[in-house]
Formats: sequence, structure tokens, C-alpha cells
Amino acid sequence: MDSKFLNARSPMRLLEKGLHGGLGSGNLGLVLAGHGVGKTPFLVGVALDDLLRGHAVLHIALDQTVAHTRAYYDTVFDDFAAHAHLDDEAVVHAQVDRLRSIRAYPAQGFDAAKLREALKHEAEGGNVPSAVILEGVDVAATQPAELAELRDLAGEQGIEIWLSVACATEKVDALPPEVGHGPEAFDVILALEPGGDSVLLRAFKDHDNPDVANLHVALDPRTLLLVRH
Repeated sequence: MDSKFLNARSPMRLLEKGLHGGLGSGNLGLVLAGHGVGKTPFLVGVALDDLLRGHAVLHIALDQTVAHTRAYYDTVFDDFAAHAHLDDEAVVHAQVDRLRSIRAYPAQGFDAAKLREALKHEAEGGNVPSAVILEGVDVAATQPAELAELRDLAGEQGIEIWLSVACATEKVDALPPEVGHGPEAFDVILALEPGGDSVLLRAFKDHDNPDVANLHVALDPRTLLLVRH
């Protein structure tokens, strides 16, 4: 099956509809989940959706190796290709690898200035990202001013920036202490929770919309892919 056709039918389109257009350029997004529930697969799925549409993605891995992060992408892509019976799998995989950049940094000392420098290097190399996955940030320890600077950078560069938080519990009934004092810095806040045969996805914040819609998507724990729910 053709990747463009599959992308048009992707559960990401449902997520975007539920979020009144998705995260969107110039915005900061946050995904919450307990340890091992699926934050990284979700973020890789978000990145893969952009990559399959021909958009460049920068994945910043803090306190992780490039090889470890690349292996996660390969796992999610292989599951996607097998599940969807993807035509020209090798060609599409090569496109994904070309458009995706992974950079590893120590968590200590990483800030918006270092991200700005990384984006500059990406642009000089010919890949201008439409989205940044920023994984490993200790959001609770990050000052609101630093989160605001990340959001300003997203607006300045016209990109989406996604962060994640590991929660102490699997069920996320309310914004946890791990979010710290920064909820107002985020435009979209999502939570992943185990729910029977899938990992449920729900929204705590959807831009300035007072009513949070049912997202109708979940994470399949067997394939690590977003599915219609």
C-alpha cells in the first residue's frame, strides 16, 4: 500500500481533528505517562507521521545515545511497514532516515540556546525541521522562563516542539507534580494510560479551547502504533 494513502488515513489525522488542528507550528506540546507506558513510541509515531509526509524532524535525545534512539525508530517503522503492507519499504525507510536527524546531549546544561544552535546546524545541512522531539527534559526542574523561551523559539522558527514527562503512577487523573510550574507554557498536554488492550490517549489541554474533545485514538501496545479507538 502507498505511504501517502496510508498517511491520509493515519490515526494522527483523528488526533489533529480532536485537538482542533493538532499541536501546530509555533507551539509547545507535552505528553505524560507512567514509566514504560509508551511516551517514546508515541513521540516517535508523531515524528514518523511528519517524516512520511516529507517533513524533516529533529530528535534531541538527552542522556541517551543516537544508536538507542535510532533503534526505536527502526522498531516503530518496521511494525508500521508490516502492519500496513507498505509498498517500497526500503525506499520509504531511506526517505525517513534522510529527513530525520538525531542529536544526543547530556541533560545537564541543555537549554533553548543549545536547541537554537542545533536548529542552525540542521538548516546549514539542508534539513529544516518542521518538528522537534525533545526527549529527556526534567520539566519539573525547568524554570517557567526557560519553557517560555522554548515556546518562543518554536514560534520564531515555525516549528512544533514536543516534550515528555514520566509520571510516578500509570493512571494520570490530574496534572502531576512532575509537570512542575510550567503547564501554562504548553499549548497541548496529552496523557497516555493503560486501558485494557490498548494505551488510551486523552487531552488535559487543547490550546485555549475550554472543552477537551474525545480524541478517538489509542496506542496499540503490541505494534507501538497509534490506532483508531
